[in-house]
Amino acid sequence: MQQNNKLLSMLGLARRAGRLSMGHDMAAKSIASGKARVLLFAKDISARAQKDMLVIVEKQRVSVPVIYLSSTIDEIHFALGYKAGIITVDDENFAEKIKSLANTLD
Repeated sequence: MQQNNKLLSMLGLARRAGRLSMGHDMAAKSIASGKARVLLFAKDISARAQKDMLVIVEKQRVSVPVIYLSSTIDEIHFALGYKAGIITVDDENFAEKIKSLANTLD
């Protein structure tokens, strides 16, 4: 649970730095423009929304790592102040830190 809190804290820092695209449309725009460095899905995001976003990644022919968070949409909302189940991290440094935190959760 501690690592999950660290991951949410890191997402909070990235949000305050303006390096997140939150929600379906913003994340899709980030992927299309090539800014997305990592794609995050909340634990309780619908299968349809996941599939839709993965199709967008495939169509854009970009390689974006996908991380399935152990946090729910409500937990993300509480931590970041924005209700979203799909998030892209648009900064290489934040993306690397978030990927390393997510790997320690596995």
